[in-house]
Amino acid sequence: MTSLFRRSPAAGSALSCGQIRLLCPPSTAAVRYGYSPRRPRIELRLAKPPCAAKYGGAWARSGLEEEGEKAGPRLCAVEEFAPESGRKSVNRSAEVIIAAAVTVVMGVGNRVLYKLALVPLKNYPFFLAQLATVGYVIVYFSILSIRYRMGIVTDEMLSMPKTPFIVVGLLEALGAATGMAAGAMLSGASIPILSQAFLVWQILLSFIFLGRRYKLNQLLGCFLVAIGVILTVASGSGAGHSLKEAGIFWSLLMIVSFLFQAADTVLKEIIFLNATRKLKGGSLDMFVVNSFGSAFQALFICLLLPFLSKLWGIPFSQLSNYLKDGAACFLNVGTLSRGCDGAPLLPLLFIVVNMGFNISLLHLIKISSAVVSCLASTFSVPIAIYVFTLPLPYLGVGPSLPAGFVAGAAILIMGLLIYAWTPSSASSSTSITAST
Repeated sequence: MTSLFRRSPAAGSALSCGQIRLLCPPSTAAVRYGYSPRRPRIELRLAKPPCAAKYGGAWARSGLEEEGEKAGPRLCAVEEFAPESGRKSVNRSAEVIIAAAVTVVMGVGNRVLYKLALVPLKNYPFFLAQLATVGYVIVYFSILSIRYRMGIVTDEMLSMPKTPFIVVGLLEALGAATGMAAGAMLSGASIPILSQAFLVWQILLSFIFLGRRYKLNQLLGCFLVAIGVILTVASGSGAGHSLKEAGIFWSLLMIVSFLFQAADTVLKEIIFLNATRKLKGGSLDMFVVNSFGSAFQALFICLLLPFLSKLWGIPFSQLSNYLKDGAACFLNVGTLSRGCDGAPLLPLLFIVVNMGFNISLLHLIKISSAVVSCLASTFSVPIAIYVFTLPLPYLGVGPSLPAGFVAGAAILIMGLLIYAWTPSSASSSTSITAST
């Protein structure tokens, strides 16, 4: 290997003491240019800098002083960091793709199992909702306790301010209340169409509160995803007519419901970002967010019980009897268990998968963004529609696919690809020149 070795008198002035840089005094700094078939590198020969007396503690603790006295000038290599940075970027992209795929699968299972869970509990959907809410609190705090004992969750994480978690619980409770109220008046086909407001709200809120700027291809991709879902769901379903029948108020109330839900996901993203700064680069465990958020959601749901029970047509004075009958059907015992075939297995499967879906969704928010999590959740809609056309236990043979299913699914996939596409930028190279 041929190499050229020369001293650089300018190096000492550029790399001065008192800064977080290489300490290269003019009399000892040298730059070696060399070529290696394995890896290109730039080598700097360093001796103990003259300012080591001033900063002797750090120099001595690092072990450089003793080695410098024994071995003379120290050889320090400055490698090319681009390949390592590229590998980290690829690994992170792969992690996001895997997490998004898991979210899609869990989202499909969540939709399908909710339909199956309502087969035995068709007369007790409100009981199922409250059972899931209580189950979240018990399971999440149990997992949080285990992770705390294992040392994964620290005291510093648990001492995070609770005000954001209170707001998360309030937003989730308000989203559930307004969604139930509007859902009782809207048809099943119109709700997925209105749910595309969720993506619009997320883009708008992340723009306002996170200062996030979206490229043209990302906005176009989100628009195509929304159009694809509308075509997939609404083709041949008469959703437009049902929206007119329901009236503008209930449609607007459902859109407001998705505003609360979008604000909830964006706030969770803000919580993770703020925690990274407060934990000095550490990452907040997502079960801290899930546990406290679910606890405050359950609290606000309890406060809204009179209102929510009325929405389901249950007088508040009869709510205790309703919950008791729902528990008997869920356990599939007693005289009220007639027509509750599939319980408690199907409702329990739904609750478990729903928890997994919420965990995967929060994990995706943590490693990417709220918009990406929304796109992954949206992608599960046409897949769930296709699954419902298959013969399923307790449901039998489902309806045929809507007329525009293939076209809508194709547009949706195209939108996802356009959103994920990133224009390739010219690779930049770094060069170091020395004066002769």
